[in-house]
Amino acid sequence: MISMADLQDIKRFSLVLFDLMKELNCGVEGMELYEFRYALHNLEPQAGWSSIQPVSMTEIESMVGNRAFYDGIQIKPKMDGQIVLDEPIKHLSQMLLVGLATGAYPLNWVHQHFYFDIRGFYFLHRTTYLTEAVINHFGGQPYREFEPKQRELNCTQSIGYKEFKQANAEIDDCFIDLVKVLIHAKGTPILLAIAGQTAAGKTEIVDRLREAFEADGQKTTSVELDNFLTDRDERERKGIFTQGKQAYHFDLFIRALEDICHGKQISIPHYDTVYATSSHDLDGNLKLGGVPVVIEPADIIFIEGNFPFLYKEVLHLIGIKVVYLTDDPIRLKRKWRRDIDYRRKYEPTYFRNRFFKDQFIMAEIAYRPQMEVCDILVDTTGATLWVAPDVIRLIQQK
Repeated sequence: MISMADLQDIKRFSLVLFDLMKELNCGVEGMELYEFRYALHNLEPQAGWSSIQPVSMTEIESMVGNRAFYDGIQIKPKMDGQIVLDEPIKHLSQMLLVGLATGAYPLNWVHQHFYFDIRGFYFLHRTTYLTEAVINHFGGQPYREFEPKQRELNCTQSIGYKEFKQANAEIDDCFIDLVKVLIHAKGTPILLAIAGQTAAGKTEIVDRLREAFEADGQKTTSVELDNFLTDRDERERKGIFTQGKQAYHFDLFIRALEDICHGKQISIPHYDTVYATSSHDLDGNLKLGGVPVVIEPADIIFIEGNFPFLYKEVLHLIGIKVVYLTDDPIRLKRKWRRDIDYRRKYEPTYFRNRFFKDQFIMAEIAYRPQMEVCDILVDTTGATLWVAPDVIRLIQQK
């Protein structure tokens, strides 16, 4: 540890931090000290590290546990024409680094409340998903537990599909078997809604479920909730997190589900993930040159997205409600690989600001409420499968 007075000695400060950060994130072991110093320099305050005065741990916990803090985060702040890390995010990381080096913040406290992303080189708050209300909804204990193999990914800076799939193999196989039993009990046609955060693995698990059902001779199709999103510029202009279902062509979504449940072919909007635009205007009309998505009826209709059963207007249409959950640090590593390296979907610092801002808000308004009403919760990071008591009883009767 060093004193506050020694913070001006950047070499000593960075060396102390380097050793501490290895304990906080094993991935730092893969860095050389000079690489660590390169990254640390990007966070250095203009007035030097000695200008950072860490506030109390109680104050920090109160700040990062308050929705207002995240509402105030800007995702596109600029300096000299370039997007920069938003000041509250940057200042939080600066305080945590100084607090660690000086001993103001114990390592175990920092680890309890925050995780460090090496590639973004900043701290993010740990989101709590399994609240008491969620656990009580599932009768207080998981239906099945497995070895949490995602721990093997802790030291990586980004995660590809292959590693993620291998880590989830056991829990995914059990989940697929469970859904097959449940659909046999409920009958078809049936809407199977899978909610989950961005990069949680929703699309991949739907693909595996589809393969399993089609191998049994059942026809499947998917309705992606994201296709009903309105243009991103419009959502951000109005405030994406305060709109709720207004961020979607919601009337078109309800009508599409009703029609496909009655065996009708449906034509839905198409959302371009690269340009973040919809094929339909805000009134639900097809834009000039827009091409809709045509979906044929099927035995099993998958609905995937962030909010498939958040709203009461949808609940009566859905036969099985699933939340496919992956913890934030793993998803962030997946998004670095998928959205930055491969898809080149975001400017990197915009991406850092947006991910930091989104997780607390989305957990509060979307994921925890759906976890409190869903039939099955697949926690891939915790390697636990949670099943609602009434669903367990239905399965046991068959």
